[in-house]
Amino acid sequence: MKIFFYTLRPYDELDYCEQLRRKTGIDYAWTVDAPNPGNLCLAQGCDAVSTNPCAMTPEYLEAFAQMGVKYLPCRSIGYDHIPLDAAKRLGLRVSHSHYPPEGVANYTIMLMLMATRKMNQIMLRAAAQDYSLQGKMGRDLSNCTVGVVGAGKIGRTVLRHLAGFGCRLLAYDLYPQPEAGVPAEYVSLDTLYAESDVITLHLNATPDNYHLIDAAAIARMKDGVILVNTARGTLIEPDALVAGLESGKVGGAAVDVVEDEAGICYYNRCGEPLPNRELALLRSYPNVIVSPHTAFYTDVNVASMVQSVFEAVAHFANGEPEPNEVKL
Repeated sequence: MKIFFYTLRPYDELDYCEQLRRKTGIDYAWTVDAPNPGNLCLAQGCDAVSTNPCAMTPEYLEAFAQMGVKYLPCRSIGYDHIPLDAAKRLGLRVSHSHYPPEGVANYTIMLMLMATRKMNQIMLRAAAQDYSLQGKMGRDLSNCTVGVVGAGKIGRTVLRHLAGFGCRLLAYDLYPQPEAGVPAEYVSLDTLYAESDVITLHLNATPDNYHLIDAAAIARMKDGVILVNTARGTLIEPDALVAGLESGKVGGAAVDVVEDEAGICYYNRCGEPLPNRELALLRSYPNVIVSPHTAFYTDVNVASMVQSVFEAVAHFANGEPEPNEVKL
């Protein structure tokens, strides 16, 4: 068995790959580059192709299938970069990674605290030696109502950890699990919008929730609402967020993801004009915090993401159930 890794980071993922090769006997090869027409041939002779979120097309999958590739284990929880219809047509089995929810959950809470306390403005002004107080007054998170959209593993962890802050907590999920002991009240999406001071998103990207937060949704929210997104950039319509910030309807935002970030996040693009107007605009607002898709980035999570690839390939090859398989 052999896996080909695209977009492999040699400074962190490679050591885990080598450890798992010795442990499992599954071989691998790799490149730091994302798949492109010129390097698809590198996967020749491999049983699986693993990627982080990057541009994948049906044509790429067709080329892989012709080479004998059978599995597409993603090194990410999200798998929206994989054209699933093409994978199903070609008989390619897809899996996503797993990692403990605490890393993203705690990063989310960090962003909430930074946004409610206007930390971006405080630090920007301190860098210019402006130590005055005017314009820096924040809000105490403990006095806020926080709405969590998507109460899966990460969303539920956010709720449990926020319970210690004393916030009023609301949750919305298509499949609510009040029996899971989550310290929150499950409500409708409209109720969550109307009553939350802070709204945080924890959903996989699907066609059904594309631009879930649009102008109509923002209009139903509290004036001055703070939006937090550590999930997927496609959940928020860029123009609606910009309009909400400029009108003051949205009081602030803290985003770890933006739409069309492929080719930007995880690359050093210093000195280059970036083809992403949403990112440029958001970075210009003092009440917006933008981080480059790093909520997941802990030692524990990176190890788990690489491990999940080797586990999935072993399960697929041995005819064993793979708990993180994407049902096509």
